[in-house]
Amino acid sequence: MLLHANLPSKYMNERENYIQKLNINKKMIQIMKKIFYVLSIVAATLLFTSCAKPPQAEIDAAKAALEAAKTAQADLYVEADYLAVQDSLNAVMAYVEQQNSKLFKSFGKAKEKLVVITADATGLVAKSDARKEQIKTEVATAEAATQALIAENNALLAKAPKGKEGKEAIEAIKLDLTGITTSVGEVPGLVASGDLLGAQTKVNAAQQKATEINTELKTVLEKAKIKF
Repeated sequence: MLLHANLPSKYMNERENYIQKLNINKKMIQIMKKIFYVLSIVAATLLFTSCAKPPQAEIDAAKAALEAAKTAQADLYVEADYLAVQDSLNAVMAYVEQQNSKLFKSFGKAKEKLVVITADATGLVAKSDARKEQIKTEVATAEAATQALIAENNALLAKAPKGKEGKEAIEAIKLDLTGITTSVGEVPGLVASGDLLGAQTKVNAAQQKATEINTELKTVLEKAKIKF
């Protein structure tokens, strides 16, 4: 009778133990699922970032645009703008190299900046062309002004005192005027050949020298009380 009375109690204990084990196993399974989910995300992120490639197409486009700007002589006629774009490209390339050395690579920012650099480099061509036209106008204006100064200086020179010292000074001025005339005569050829900066430098120097002679002659005539 005593053995029979204890059977239900033993059965109940075993049943409770079994249920507890089942609950523990369920919790372990849930925990394992969460761990697996997190590890899957980490693995996917690692795979994506470690396999990220440099934005080569954007790099090539930016370099090609800058090279086209150089062909248009932007490095000469809009030098500051050209160097700014070049510095930006160099900075992005350094950033790309830095990212290449990392396990977790990120090229998003570099790609965005390269698009901007390409647009800026492309715009340099138009800026260079505009500056060339501006220089052509400046050269033509300076050339006309210098020619006028040469004519005026020749007229003033004819009125200058002809004493011994004056004669030597006159001959020296004549040589200077001949040199100025020669320089101005070379300007159109330089413009035609595309050497606008050379033309600008030459005509500006000629104009400055002609202005100095003009001032000198007027001073001499004023001292001599000769009207001009």
